[in-house]
Amino acid sequence: MKFFMNWHEMPKERLTNMKKLLAFIRKEFYHVFRDKRTLLILFGLPVVQIILFGFALSNEVKNIGIAIQDNSRDIHTENIIRKIQSSSYFKVEAPILNYKDIENRFKDGSIKCAVIFPSNFSSDLQRSGGAKTQLIADASDPNTATIVTNYLTSIVYDYQQQLNPTTQLNYQIVTEIRQLYNEEQNGSLNFIPGVIALIFMIVSTALTSVSVVREKELGTMEILLVSPFKPIMVLIAKAIPYLVLSLINFILILFLSVYLLHVEIKGSFLLLFAESILFIITCLSLGLLISNVTDSQQTAMLISMMGMMLPTLILTGFMFPLENMPWIFRMVSHILPSRYYYTIVKAVMLKGLGFEFVWKETLILAGMAIFLLAIALKKFKIRLS
Repeated sequence: MKFFMNWHEMPKERLTNMKKLLAFIRKEFYHVFRDKRTLLILFGLPVVQIILFGFALSNEVKNIGIAIQDNSRDIHTENIIRKIQSSSYFKVEAPILNYKDIENRFKDGSIKCAVIFPSNFSSDLQRSGGAKTQLIADASDPNTATIVTNYLTSIVYDYQQQLNPTTQLNYQIVTEIRQLYNEEQNGSLNFIPGVIALIFMIVSTALTSVSVVREKELGTMEILLVSPFKPIMVLIAKAIPYLVLSLINFILILFLSVYLLHVEIKGSFLLLFAESILFIITCLSLGLLISNVTDSQQTAMLISMMGMMLPTLILTGFMFPLENMPWIFRMVSHILPSRYYYTIVKAVMLKGLGFEFVWKETLILAGMAIFLLAIALKKFKIRLS
């Protein structure tokens, strides 16, 4: 009879616990929507970062100021100048009339490059050796200077090939270039995966840690702990609202990426969604751990935002190549969850690869999530004893 009663009452007990959990989760949602600062961080920060990284912080070279001194003044130089003007890479400024004026133009910052056509340009262009053109670039930024001179050299060479498509120079080597995964040279593709990882790492970690610390500062945590509600359920109820809101953020980010930045999702959306859930859980676990070692919202925000933002920016690989870093920094990058999520997003979203190509990173993220969550729960129990 006793066994029958316990078996009969178990579903009712579980139903009661579920109602308590849903009530607590509902309370957490109310807290989030009442706090305007939290909403600003949660939804304002992702939109600003996507727009900022997608448009302003691009590694593409565009609208470079350039001045031209045309000493030949023939049909060929005019055609080349038109090609330069039609390119989005350059912004053609007033022409150079005096060679001595070039240095002054560089000094005042109006141009980054100068092109000088010699007076015999037209006659030299008809010969097999091609014509000589002087390119002067501002090498205070060596990367930009190299890219600009390569662009200009390519324009002149392409024009020569159009004039003489059948002419083959002696010992000529023709290079065919193909850009895999980004044939349109969309600079946003390099930033979107990193920005997604950065947003989740900051928002999910920071807001979760602050929400728990807020209860401690207000003195309401003790009330929750002496209630019939189990401590583990408190942490779960704290994390679930931010999991749901982070997934809404994820959909918003993808929407902006596809329709505003024209980034195509080449892989499985379901796989990308599942990997994002795993990464968000990892970030939430880290946030819960931070909440157990801090006693103020300011400290929790500082650790979670500044402590997570800089490593994610520098050591994930989307701002600076990891291969160029010293071995010590490459080793440190292996403990960052955002590094593995960044690799997953690039593989699935940009390359269209499946789970068989990202299973190692997925296992590492799952291991990190379990490890961080276990430590967070253990620390939480120790603090309660």
